[in-house]
Amino acid sequence: MEYLRKPLMTLPHHWKPLVCARHRCCSNLPRDGKTPVDRFRAQVSRGPSFQDFIKGVSVHKPRAEAAGGCDSHAYLSEDLSMGDSRKVYFETYGCQMNVNDTEIAWSILQKKGYLRTADLREVRETSTVSTRPHLDARGGENEREKAEQTIWNRLRQLTALKKRRLKSHAPMKIGILGCMAERLKTELLEREKLVDVLAGPDAYRDLPRLLTVADGGLQASNVLLSLEETYADVMPVHHAPQGNTAFVSIMRGCDNMCSYCIVPFTRGRERSRPVSSVLEEVRVLSDQGVKEVTLLGQNVNSYRDTSEEQFCGSDPTKLSQGFKTVYRAKQGGLRFSDLLDRVSRIDPDMRIRFTSPHPKDFPDEVLHLIVERGNICNQIHLPAQSGSSEVLKAMRRGYTREAYLDLVGNIKRIIPDVSLSSDFISGFCGETEDDHQQTLSLIRAVGYNVGFLFAYSMRKKTHAAHRLQDDVPPEDKRRRLEECIAAFREEAAKVNAALIGSTQLVLVEGESKRSAKDLCGRTDGNMKVIFPKEDVAVQPSALDTASVHPGDYVLVKILSSSSQTLRGRALSHSSLSGVMKGRELLLSHQLADHVASDTTTTSGGSRTLFSSQ
Repeated sequence: MEYLRKPLMTLPHHWKPLVCARHRCCSNLPRDGKTPVDRFRAQVSRGPSFQDFIKGVSVHKPRAEAAGGCDSHAYLSEDLSMGDSRKVYFETYGCQMNVNDTEIAWSILQKKGYLRTADLREVRETSTVSTRPHLDARGGENEREKAEQTIWNRLRQLTALKKRRLKSHAPMKIGILGCMAERLKTELLEREKLVDVLAGPDAYRDLPRLLTVADGGLQASNVLLSLEETYADVMPVHHAPQGNTAFVSIMRGCDNMCSYCIVPFTRGRERSRPVSSVLEEVRVLSDQGVKEVTLLGQNVNSYRDTSEEQFCGSDPTKLSQGFKTVYRAKQGGLRFSDLLDRVSRIDPDMRIRFTSPHPKDFPDEVLHLIVERGNICNQIHLPAQSGSSEVLKAMRRGYTREAYLDLVGNIKRIIPDVSLSSDFISGFCGETEDDHQQTLSLIRAVGYNVGFLFAYSMRKKTHAAHRLQDDVPPEDKRRRLEECIAAFREEAAKVNAALIGSTQLVLVEGESKRSAKDLCGRTDGNMKVIFPKEDVAVQPSALDTASVHPGDYVLVKILSSSSQTLRGRALSHSSLSGVMKGRELLLSHQLADHVASDTTTTSGGSRTLFSSQ
């Protein structure tokens, strides 16, 4: 923790200071036979050891004690750390991990008596404002600079509001949470002096204390990273506008150390939540009526729960064939396939997705499980980053172009109707024109339906910043990025065109952004579908009709497509479990009649229920 004046030493917050009484002289020993000196030594032995004062070293404690001590600070009264009905306003920027972190931070503050407002104008009558900017780990040169400038401008606006407020209202506090707090601590606190509170990704439990310190007129900061913090005992307060989808964080940090990526330095080492904690959160969401859950992590499919002794075995982690890591093979623990299996059993009518995975962590058992369970979406995000083996080596991705294509082939063999998306970086250090052409050929060979593409820009603290040279001219980066985007759209248009005439199960999200007369939803393959807002049959073959609302499953016949969107007309209401049973029955009849199945689509599509082509 850091303030304007740093203390010489700070006790870990879970240790209470020793209280020593004056010794009274007595000729007789106490009944327990211990002198005051003996008691003092025993008290010291139960106190913090030397390693507790070493930054980054954690002390293993029984879970009940650790959970109980996280929120107690002996040097502040309990009353001072309460919110006292003050309001907090959040603005969240960046990836979905940031959205989930906001929900965790809000859960912690809510328990301390804070209230939340969604209207910044209400903050004029409150004492706390919190914003939590964050940027993509890779960043695009233009995208990252624009996003970061937007955040700095927003902080200056809030600071101006804070100064105006001082004339007529109680003081307002501005805070930054998350990765940007850790990465730009010096600039935010000392140079620009725009914030009162900084909390890194592993310091959200400390927010009530930090806000209390800020109320005293000091700047308060905690950006220390943890080897253990997963917020497993914190139930996030989900704040989705429609409440039909939710993100569940299952692990934090990353150990891959890709040369372009800042995540290991801003979010720390990889650690996973216990399976029991994840399952509890998913059950709560199911009881609340949530229809789709996305399991979330920086390297989500490297999940490994070793929280209980029986989970600690000697079997090494299985990687995709032809892939390797910069770290030693990890042993024991419940793996991602174990978690995915248990999560998918909670609610057959709840879709399960996961992001963002690494290609190295797709052993066959994960792929077979996706096929077996109808509620695990047939959509896989498979970040490639480049189509050149030389560039992949410089990126420290742990695979070659050939190994990646072999994995794609294996995925399509096991999941014929899989939908694939990917990430690519244009203009990485040392990328030649030939390397760029190999990336274009990979995009065309795989046939993705969704892509996230960036022009490379150097990030401080990364391996590339220390060892490589950002030597591709900006104009070449922009041109290559535009060519990659064009190739992506061309192939996506082909993939989506193959779905015309099919009937897709769509989870309705709400009105279309472009027209209040249309509704919007997503297929199993995560493709956006637009269709007219009108009453449809309550179930297939039924005569009664009902209106369609967000959170409903409907069958939609696809009539047209583009590279990014499908368009169609809703046929009837449905359910995920009902469609899966109907699909199984349809397939069994086809096999019995020796009729060739036409219920699957080309690579990159969604689970197609029926086809009229």
